[in-house]
Amino acid sequence: MKFTKADIQQIQQKGLDVKMIEHQLSHFTSKKPKINLHAPATIGDGIVRFSEVKSKQFSTFFETQKQKKAIVKFVPASGAASRMFKSLYSFLERYDIQKESINAYVNRTKSVDLFLFFLTVEKLPFHDEIFEELKKQYPDYKSMSLDKRRLLFVELLLSKEHFNFGEYPKGLLPYHNYKTHITTAFEEHLVEASHYAAVNGNATLHFTISNQHHKRFDEHYKSIKKIVESKTNTSFDVSYSFQDPKTDTIATTVDDIPFRVDGKLLFRPSGHGALIHNLNSIDADLIFIKNIDNVMMQHCMDKMVYHKTILGGYLLKIQLQIFEYAHALDQSEISEEKINDIANFLSDQLNVHISTEFEKYANHYKIEYLKTRIHRPIRVCGMVKNEGEPGGGPFWVKHENGELSLQIVEMNQINTKSESQHKILKSATHFNPVDIVCGVKDYKGQKYDLEQFIDAKTHFVAIKNKYGKKLKTLERPGLWNGGMAHWNTVFVEVPLITFNPVKKVDDLLKEPHQLEL
Repeated sequence: MKFTKADIQQIQQKGLDVKMIEHQLSHFTSKKPKINLHAPATIGDGIVRFSEVKSKQFSTFFETQKQKKAIVKFVPASGAASRMFKSLYSFLERYDIQKESINAYVNRTKSVDLFLFFLTVEKLPFHDEIFEELKKQYPDYKSMSLDKRRLLFVELLLSKEHFNFGEYPKGLLPYHNYKTHITTAFEEHLVEASHYAAVNGNATLHFTISNQHHKRFDEHYKSIKKIVESKTNTSFDVSYSFQDPKTDTIATTVDDIPFRVDGKLLFRPSGHGALIHNLNSIDADLIFIKNIDNVMMQHCMDKMVYHKTILGGYLLKIQLQIFEYAHALDQSEISEEKINDIANFLSDQLNVHISTEFEKYANHYKIEYLKTRIHRPIRVCGMVKNEGEPGGGPFWVKHENGELSLQIVEMNQINTKSESQHKILKSATHFNPVDIVCGVKDYKGQKYDLEQFIDAKTHFVAIKNKYGKKLKTLERPGLWNGGMAHWNTVFVEVPLITFNPVKKVDDLLKEPHQLEL
């Protein structure tokens, strides 16, 4: 591929170089093998289920230890809310009030989402605000038909001239309607953090956002800061970062030729896997990761908070043993019994594959072998029972060298055309809700370089529709997929009540997002 002088200048302005772009382009044409699933992770085979006694012990341990730790809550919050309103966008595009009623449209298109929306729209947190604007914009609205009022309501909700909620970042949308006020997902994350991530009365949160929304987030935080701090008796340290333009990847046509807009190369953000760079800049002992849309109303938050402390306590407890063994491996003398103890710990507690040849190694090789496996960041990931939600799940993956490891695997990483792989996928018992606690420092207190633990082979190509055409984009290994592939990984079952994402606008009507009557 030959680039023009203008192309090269554009590439360099993004902080990239031609070799990097050529390497990216090679991924579009290479036949990259899919992830090789070995088996689903299940209770007793990759997923831990704690008794109530153990759960209380880990929760108590976390509460006694957290004041000595630097804790950060990391919230990927970059995405716009357009997918939330997909059924409404489709409605505006396809519905003709001159030809049919809304009921007829719903029946014809079998749009359950749209049916639920209009049936329960008054329960949505933004209903009253939009309805007031409707009356203001259309003084004669009472004389209009119900279909006309509904159509205008949706237009106000989504139009760029009015509320434009589809272009809003999810974190700033009205989420919960309390009797005295309406909160956003951003605000609920602050309240939630005050319950488990606060150290000595201060909670630190980091949001990854789009640069274009920075001012909005900043202004919103300033408007609620004093209220939330007073209500929670907590001070907050809130910071933001953006997806680095250097992590953008080039787009191509379906024929693998660089895609151009007005003669210029098109670069696109490379998915949430690029955020490993942002995560790597966080200096903390513990980092909780949770998606922006996974919040719940404050009256039902206690159980979710409790399970956060269980995950945090388990990580701290297991990390103590990791640190003791890592220190022992660095000593000049270590017994063969201790070496075997460490190998068993890695296998039994951290799900690390130990080579069948391990017993034949000389002691100094055993020590070096164990060092490479224990000197890694660790993540404890909550897993919920599979209820058919879209997204990734916990699996045992078999690598090219024959080793097995625990991974969070997305659908697009799996060869679903393979009967054996499809069978393993269908037998999965649990789902990844993105409920993760990370330990990113070694026993000396030095932070790991997280970019050294990525499986670069797990990038993938996606097809998008933009500018009226199909194009290919290259996405980096997902943040909690290939981005953490070489971390030590523990999966813990957590109850479904801890997982309350808002993927569609109708999800705001579910019990965890509605005030008790």
